[in-house]
Amino acid sequence: MHNVIVTGGSRGLGLGIATRLAAAGYGVIAVARSQSDELAAAIDAVGKEGTGALRFAPFDLTDTDAIPAFVTDIRKSSGNIYGLVNNAGIGTSGLLANMHNSQIERLIRLNTLAPIVLTKYVTRSMMIEGAGRVINIASIVASNGYSGLSVYSATKASLVGFTRSLAREMGKVGVTVNAIAPGFIDTDMTDGMDEDHHARLVRRSPLRRLTEVDDVARSIEFLLGEGGRSITGTVLTVDAGSTA
Repeated sequence: MHNVIVTGGSRGLGLGIATRLAAAGYGVIAVARSQSDELAAAIDAVGKEGTGALRFAPFDLTDTDAIPAFVTDIRKSSGNIYGLVNNAGIGTSGLLANMHNSQIERLIRLNTLAPIVLTKYVTRSMMIEGAGRVINIASIVASNGYSGLSVYSATKASLVGFTRSLAREMGKVGVTVNAIAPGFIDTDMTDGMDEDHHARLVRRSPLRRLTEVDDVARSIEFLLGEGGRSITGTVLTVDAGSTA
């Protein structure tokens, strides 16, 4: 059974990814600061299905100094790590001129610094094994401007550059590195939108709907599988066509 780490796996997109991969037969380690009721229910459901495996690993990714020991603990308890899905992130919005510096630093620490450091230590074992998959969750706002998300956009754009260059470094040892750029997804992040805003986003899509969590999760399942063996250094956009 291939082990896959999914960060931000307690709710929303991360939970959807974790449950999809566990159902596909992967041993999934869902990383988050705390375990949600939804994740606990998913762990119980996966245990009853008997396909893959799903477990919770508590960790605060903003504590980047503790990441090396955290990865070592996971390898000791679960074995080699085949896949890493860097999904954890915060989507704090606000005009740059009005954002407090501490908010900017927090966004960059969790959305950019943490996945880079985590990838550094996880891929060391992949390099030894000569196989592995890294998937970074970016966003369509990395390339398409959106008012009020300038700092968030900057963090997601940095993951795209990170993906492309790391793919060059890792390809020689059999590790693929790709990014997924979801559009606006029907999760907690869009639940707070007013109806007019939500309707405008839906009208922008040729498919007349927002991206669903499982759309992204299925794309990640594909990249982790045999279908993704020759795909690296690329960004897969999953946005119901809103950027077409």
